[in-house]
Amino acid sequence: MINPARLHSDLSRLGRETDMFLATVESLADDEMAVPSLCEGWTRADVIAHVASSGRALVKLIDWAASGEERPLYASREARAAEIAALAALPREELIREVRDSAQNFAEQARRLSGELAAPEVQLNGKPLSATSIVALRIAEVVVHHHDLNTAWTIEEADPDSLLNALEAVVRSLRAKGAPGMTLVTEERDEWVIGDGGLRVASDREGLLQWLARGDAEHVDVDGPVPALPAW
Repeated sequence: MINPARLHSDLSRLGRETDMFLATVESLADDEMAVPSLCEGWTRADVIAHVASSGRALVKLIDWAASGEERPLYASREARAAEIAALAALPREELIREVRDSAQNFAEQARRLSGELAAPEVQLNGKPLSATSIVALRIAEVVVHHHDLNTAWTIEEADPDSLLNALEAVVRSLRAKGAPGMTLVTEERDEWVIGDGGLRVASDREGLLQWLARGDAEHVDVDGPVPALPAW
């Protein structure tokens, strides 16, 4: 189980990040939904659809943790892509309703994590994930994909601990995908080692996240050539 005070804190931050994300989404006109996002190959509508779909899928991890019965996020990559495409094709108001309902349901279901857990550890993309990290993973997705919408909102507006959640999620993914060896350090005194840790990369949390998640190296200092990174 998650310490109730920690869960309350995580859900409070998730609520704040989600409210900002939804405010941005609702500010977009129909034609603005079709504008390309920072997520390669996706429009803003695709990103919003992904956040809605992911909110539903992550509830399956909560079910897994609570019941002990394995619940994969999606039946297949093809099923995931089809669900996102179907949501993205909805009229603007319906898509907004879907992403709002998905967010509300995730927040409600996540409260179950404060009880006794049959599976304290679940699997995400074939790698172990502590059940205590499911809410933090959702926070990471909301923050990164809010940035992907490429609007007036900036990543500096996210809570510092939410940025930390996002960085930890991206680092976990990069490790799983065999990213080049790096030691990542922030001005906030965070540090992560990937692989052999050979290349030192420094920035603040915002700059490091923008590079790791979307390849924007403008605000990072690298002791050598900037490496290519696998997609998050």
